[in-house]
This record gives sequence, structure tokens and C-alpha cells, in this order.
Amino acid sequence: MPAKPAAKPAPRKRPAAKPATRPAARKAQPRAAATPAARKATRPAASTRRTPAADPHAGHSMPAAGSPSTPAADPDAGHDMSGMQGMSGAQTGQAAPADPHAGHDMSSMRDGASTSTAPADPHAGHNMSAMPQSENGAQVGQPGHDMSRMTDHSAPIGTNLPAGNSPAPTAFQGSAAGRFYGEERMAEAVRDLKQEHGGGIYRQVIFNLAEAQIRDGRDGYRWDGEAWIGGDINRLAIKTEGAGDFGRPIDDAEVQLLYNRALDPYVNFQAGVRYDFKPNPSRAYASVGFEALAPYWFDVEGTVFLSDKGDVLARAEAYYDQRLTNWWVLQPRAELNFAAQDVPENGIGSGLSDIELGLRLRYELRREFAPYIGVSWDRKLGDTARFARAEGESTGGFSFVTGVRVWF
Repeated sequence: MPAKPAAKPAPRKRPAAKPATRPAARKAQPRAAATPAARKATRPAASTRRTPAADPHAGHSMPAAGSPSTPAADPDAGHDMSGMQGMSGAQTGQAAPADPHAGHDMSSMRDGASTSTAPADPHAGHNMSAMPQSENGAQVGQPGHDMSRMTDHSAPIGTNLPAGNSPAPTAFQGSAAGRFYGEERMAEAVRDLKQEHGGGIYRQVIFNLAEAQIRDGRDGYRWDGEAWIGGDINRLAIKTEGAGDFGRPIDDAEVQLLYNRALDPYVNFQAGVRYDFKPNPSRAYASVGFEALAPYWFDVEGTVFLSDKGDVLARAEAYYDQRLTNWWVLQPRAELNFAAQDVPENGIGSGLSDIELGLRLRYELRREFAPYIGVSWDRKLGDTARFARAEGESTGGFSFVTGVRVWF
């Protein structure tokens, strides 16, 4: 026979019934909204605090806007919502949770339409007080900016202002330094400054020609020099020149006393007197002329003479210093003499009376002392040559010359 089934276990004893209701304090009184102070007081100790939940979107794939995607998991799943404050259609009296998307780049997310937020104002917090204003006075800037110090360029300024009719200010008389040191003392200082920088007194003695002339039959000599003293504008000059043959009396000798006045940096006006010692009879002349530095560094001179007998003579000279090296200088030279009429007692004929051409090469041992050699050709022309032949004199020719150019 089959075994009898085991006897059923005795029924478990029921525990005592729980109280029918919770304590009145907990059931009747709803939880009050937690204030910051209350939350702080009831916050668990550091050792028992809940660690922050992991980022629910960590490792999630965020498809671009417009592409199909599976529904995202509830980002609040497993979160402690006990502190949530009242929300629409949800728990009331609980604090709102933190934004789960805080710090995420949501610019490409779309829910039917673009959900990206507008870009931040690039001028937010900037002081735009110096921005210009429009013609009606409104500031040309962006809303919310400080435009209180904007410049209104529509208003006339500077040369756009209307012309006035006020008299010009009185020009200051004197110097600025005179206000401090006195005009009298400054006048002395200015005078000294001018004297030391071009207003001083200078002087020079120079012989352009001091030479012996070696020619066929009769050797001779010649000189041409001047001395002057003065400043850059006004000078007093003495010129002299002459020629003769060795062993015979001087043929020609003259001296001029001239006043020089600078007309510009390159031209001097000259006026004075000339006296001829030789030939006999001697003559005195009034002279007017110029000396100049012509273009290309040609030194030129021109003078007209009026004698005490009414004779009119003229002379033109020119020379050029061609510097071959720092020490060797080649100087071509020309001199022409003219007469308005015959002066038989002095052996001068009318027209171009005589001419002299020369070429001299000098070596400047020092600038102040330069020996030279060269050649010279002179010729008496017209009635002057006729007067010379009548006296038994030569009418000219070539000469080998040697001499020295010196100045101090």
C-alpha cells in the first residue's frame, strides 16, 4: 500500500499585527521644502555621502540632427529624486535635478527643429562708450552695451568748423631765451655765434702764377696774385700782375684796390681803382667787374677800366683746375685784353689787343705750396702788334714755364 503522506507542517505563527496607522507626526504632516540651512543640517556625514552619479551620457553616441535614433534611456533612472522640489506633473516638494546635459555640445542636436542655443553676444560685458553715434544721436552698437561715451563724428570739428573773424594773435617779439636771460645778453650771444659760424673776419694771400718763362732768345718772368681780407659778404682786395724780361726793366706792372661784394654764393661784384706803374706813362683807372665760379667749376673774371685820360679797356680771364689725383692738378688758363681805342703812348691798339693761353701741371706738396711746369703761348694782335714791331719788340710765341703756386 502506498505510504501515507507526511503530515502537513504546523501553520506558522503570525506575528503581532502592525499598528494600524503610522505615527501621526509622520503621516499627517507633509515634508516641508528643505531650506539650505535645513539641508545642510540633515546632510549625511562625509563618510556616508552618496558619490555623484556617473555621467548618464558618457560613451553615448549623439547622432547628427535629422538622423534617426533610438530613444535615449531615461537619464534620471536610478537617480535619487528625494531632494527634488515641486515640478509640473511630478513630485512636489523636491529639488529640481541638475541639468544632465550641462557641459555637453548640443549644437548638432535636433528635435524636429534646431535645438541649439543662440551664440553668446561677443560684446557682452564690453565697455562700448567710445563707439560712434548715428546722426540722430543714437549709439551705433549692440543692445545692452555701455554707449555713454560714444563720439559723435557728425558734429563739425577741426577744419570743418566755420571760419572766424577774430584777429590773429600778436607775434612774439624777441627770442624765447630772451625771456629768461634778457634780450641784451642774448643779442651778444647771437653776435658771437654769427662771428664763429661765417660772420668772422678772414684773410688770404695767394699767387696763382709766380713763374719763369723760358723762350727762344729772351727769358722772362711773370706774376699774378692777390690778397684780401673780410667776411663772407664784404671784402677788401688788392690784386697785382705783371711781366718782364730778365736783365731788362719791367715791361708791365699794375695794382688794383677793390671792394668785393657777394651777390650770391658764386658771384662777387668788384669795384675800385687800378694804377699802372709800367709802361710809361703811368695811368690810373676806375674799374668795375665781377669774379665768379661758373658751372662745372670754372673760375671766371671780367673787368672794365676807364682811365683818367678817357681810355676804355677790358679784360677777361678764366681757368679751371682739373684734379687728376689728390696731388696732381692740371690747369688750363686763358686771358684776353681789349681796348676801345688806340693808345699809342702805351703801345695798345684798338680791339682785341693781346691773348695768352697756358697749360700748367702742378703737384701739391701741400695745399698751400704747389710747384708746377707747363707751356704758355701769347700773342699781340692788330695795332698792338704793329706798335711792338715799331719798337723792336717781340709780338709773342711759345714759352716753357716753371714756377710755384702758393697761398697763406
